[in-house]
Amino acid sequence: MAGAVAAIVVAGGRGLRAGGELPKQYRSIGGVPVLRRSLLAFTSHPDIDLVQPVIHPNDERLFHDAAEGLPVKSPVHGGATRQASVQAGLEALAAEAPAVVLVHDAARPFASAALVSRAIAAGRAGAAVPGLPVSDTIKAIDASGRVAETLDRARLRTVQTPQAFAYPTLLAAHRKAAAAGRDDFTDDAALAEWAGMAVDVFEGEPANTKLTTAEDFIRAEMENLAALGDVRTGMGYDVHAFTEGDHVMLGGVRIPHDRAVAGHSDADVALHALVDAILGALADGDIGVHFPPSDPQWRGASSDRFLAFAVERVRQRGGLIAHLDVAIVSEAPRIGPYREAIRARIAAIAGIAADRVGLKATTSEKLGFIGRREGLAAYATATIRLPWVTP
Repeated sequence: MAGAVAAIVVAGGRGLRAGGELPKQYRSIGGVPVLRRSLLAFTSHPDIDLVQPVIHPNDERLFHDAAEGLPVKSPVHGGATRQASVQAGLEALAAEAPAVVLVHDAARPFASAALVSRAIAAGRAGAAVPGLPVSDTIKAIDASGRVAETLDRARLRTVQTPQAFAYPTLLAAHRKAAAAGRDDFTDDAALAEWAGMAVDVFEGEPANTKLTTAEDFIRAEMENLAALGDVRTGMGYDVHAFTEGDHVMLGGVRIPHDRAVAGHSDADVALHALVDAILGALADGDIGVHFPPSDPQWRGASSDRFLAFAVERVRQRGGLIAHLDVAIVSEAPRIGPYREAIRARIAAIAGIAADRVGLKATTSEKLGFIGRREGLAAYATATIRLPWVTP
């Protein structure tokens, strides 16, 4: 692909210092896996043609879940060192032979589109890395811990990724290092310098931090929530009449009953009310606008599809679901025995923890159509967080 720009996203490490049960690149910030955020920085950029992930051989399933739906090349397995993993990514691009390649650490999930653009421009001119000025005084020490030298911080930079290179030149440098038995380079700029390449520094970003420790994840979550300062609440309501049948669907759970519920879809009043609550918080119409009863494709449809759609609308806006709450009003069936199953099912569809789903059940004290056991209803609220958008 003459003139193409490729990005290699290196995600083969274990990330043990970050704690947790998963490698750090598969942990989530704001409900989104770190690796997915890093991949999105490139798949969403108009000037990136190819994205090549490099992963650990044991992480195929984790990768599939994190990268679902993203236009990336099939992942290749990394090696014992970061250097070996980058070379594996470079070799995987040999058939396309892009003009420029960016190499990025998956543990830096906050690279902006502007930073990627600067990297591409710098890479077209040769080898280049993003860097930031050093604000602290830096001292070199000897083996005993005594200060040996105070360095001139005006000449120092902390280096980030994505680092940018002419693809053929970087591939040749990696092959040369491998042939020489050198596997100790901690970044591609150092390898390029060893191979005799001149490396420039372009402007990095303070927000382009690398997630290394548990404290880094706590700080990233706090910053993510601060960025999602547009907190909104929506309300939803749904009601359906009983008809002949042997079960009702409530909150995505099949509950045996001596009646069924009449409706165009599966008539799940709990999920329908939640869908309207989320769409209301988005100011994005209601369930009937997006899934009209007049459309035969929704006849008998499972309502979990509707809730998943509404949740995805929030994610498309860069937001997240903070809390869902639903109250079911019915004389029968009894909801209590199914309460936790319903909460768990709603949480699974929405991609949130079960402790962010509230569920209550009550009767109408034998008043009205619900009291006469002619049907049932549900009320719901949804709290979402969106990024602030300047009008």
